[in-house]
This record gives sequence, C-alpha cells and structure tokens, in this order.
Amino acid sequence: MLSFQVEGMSCGHCVQTVTKAIQGVEPKAVVAVDLATGRVTVQGGERREAIAQAIRDAGYALAA
Repeated sequence: MLSFQVEGMSCGHCVQTVTKAIQGVEPKAVVAVDLATGRVTVQGGERREAIAQAIRDAGYALAA
C-alpha cells in the first residue's frame, strides 16, 4: 500500500479528480481519500513516482 499527503484538496470534486488521476496510471488500484487530513492511500499501486506525478499533473501538491 502506498500513502501520500496531498495538499489543496477541499471538496468532493477534488477527491474524484485525484482518484481518476491515480486510476489513470494504475487502473486496478483502490484509492481511499481522507479529505479532512489530505491523506491518500493506494492499494494495488506499485508505481509510486508515476502516481505522484499523476497527482501533481491533476493540480495538487504533495507534502514533503
């Protein structure tokens, strides 16, 4: 399981956008987003950097 701290998510649309971006890279991945904390977990995804880049490309920042 991979975990990311994503900055800038504030609504359900943000959750959908991040989920679709991740599943564009890892179609079978199960994505869970905790909007309150900004934590995104990905089960079934193994390409960490590709997923991170997809999140960035969707317009969100990853916490260091």
